[in-house]
Amino acid sequence: MYKKLKPYLMLLPVMVVMSVFILGLISAVLQSFGYIPVFGMSEITLRHYINILESRSFLRALGFGIYISFASSGISVFIGTYVAYLIYRNKKETLWVRTLYKIPIAVPHAIAALLVFIILTQSGVLSRIFYNLGLIDNLMEFPELIFDRGGIGIIIAYTWKGIPFIMMITLGILKKIDARLVDTALNLGASKKEAWWQVEFPMILPTVLTGFILLFAFSFGAFEVPFLIGPSAPRALPVVAYIQYTSIDLSLRPQAMVINVIISTISLMLVYVYILAFRSIKKYFG
Repeated sequence: MYKKLKPYLMLLPVMVVMSVFILGLISAVLQSFGYIPVFGMSEITLRHYINILESRSFLRALGFGIYISFASSGISVFIGTYVAYLIYRNKKETLWVRTLYKIPIAVPHAIAALLVFIILTQSGVLSRIFYNLGLIDNLMEFPELIFDRGGIGIIIAYTWKGIPFIMMITLGILKKIDARLVDTALNLGASKKEAWWQVEFPMILPTVLTGFILLFAFSFGAFEVPFLIGPSAPRALPVVAYIQYTSIDLSLRPQAMVINVIISTISLMLVYVYILAFRSIKKYFG
């Protein structure tokens, strides 16, 4: 009897966690359609979806979120992959280097946002260094990198966290590549650049793509960094959802859930895009 129940008992913790997630998702979907009986809302309607999708502020927030996520993820992947390759090729991954690039991974995003604020605000560490070096006449001449409409501070915070993550996963794959494959390519007349593009890069590409999708999905749905150092307009979608959810106007609660559902849907679409891309890469490179 115990042997028959053992697999189910082992799955029980996962099932409990998944059930909480699934029930929360179902609740969010129902609330997005205006069904919140505790607030006296029992009519299921598409009105809240229509209001959100027709809202210019929502479209600006959506565009801002995509821009922030794409920029920070792209920069992280480019720099992280390049630095990881340099470390791997030059065999420079010492204990000191390994510890140094893993520190940002352990730092919470809220702390990362505060660090960026302390360093890059117009009265921060960097502006004072520039002032003392005579590069600027007063602190207000330092460019606005925090609370700016371009989201530069947010991108820097996400990039500071993302680059080490990409380095870590890319180095893990590079170390597993059989060095004889590269040596064979070089012996057959390929340059180091050609060996990289034809041998090593195809092997790390699925991992790099996975890293990009993970960083994009996280930054698109994350709340702390844009809330702490983001502009008041346009706001990121999670910040808009939080403001509407905590508003004293309870009629805005369904709209907050609509935004959350849209964020979740886009994240699921990214997973589907990743699957298609992974299949294409596997088919192309064999």
